[in-house]
Amino acid sequence: MSDTSHRRERVRERTLGEIKELARAQLVAGGPASVSLRAIARDMGMTAAALYRYFPALDALVIELCTDLYNEVRTECEAARDALGDADPVQQLTAMARSLRRWALAHRPEATLIFGPPVPGVEQFHEQCVDLQHAGACFGAVFVQPMLELWQAGRLPDVRHLDLDKLAGALPAQGELPIEVTAFFLTSWTRLYGVLAAELFGQLTWAATDTEPLFEAELAFFAAQIPPIATLADARAQVAPETAGR
Repeated sequence: MSDTSHRRERVRERTLGEIKELARAQLVAGGPASVSLRAIARDMGMTAAALYRYFPALDALVIELCTDLYNEVRTECEAARDALGDADPVQQLTAMARSLRRWALAHRPEATLIFGPPVPGVEQFHEQCVDLQHAGACFGAVFVQPMLELWQAGRLPDVRHLDLDKLAGALPAQGELPIEVTAFFLTSWTRLYGVLAAELFGQLTWAATDTEPLFEAELAFFAAQIPPIATLADARAQVAPETAGR
């Protein structure tokens, strides 16, 4: 690539970054519905036609902004996990859940964009966007990995009370992940997300002035389902003498 091409690419990347910064500023100031290509073009001193060379439609900009936000919150959760070193997976999961809550409450408009209803007019494009699906999957994988480690260690709670065959049939692509891990992840995520969404969208103001204890109670319930390593070792030690003479 020539020096001229490199310069053009750098200019394009800077312009893309500026467009997305302005879009996020609009999001923070007025919510998801306030993001406007025409307003961004005006603020940048560009014509709408010139801006469309970067983003041909509003949905393209919103989806790329969503992708960036998924990556941002994933990085926050990974930092919380990595700060613990080789901690027990349960500790990693609870630390990441708290990090997710902190990020969401500190960035309510951004969290509303990725965790709330799709923006009217662009929701039909979400399912078609490979990059957005990949970013969402990478975010989820941060939580799935410790659960997979629990399953490999024989510590994952029993999920046989669920209709695993029906659940597997409802998933677009199960891949190589054990259905037990998927089931535990989805049920746990749904419960935690429910509490977080209720707090994020102000749906519990009638019942509580401080919803953090509810979130912590849900985390405690989640952790209580998983046997500690010492308890698991004790149980195996008790079984071993009985099976040794068989």
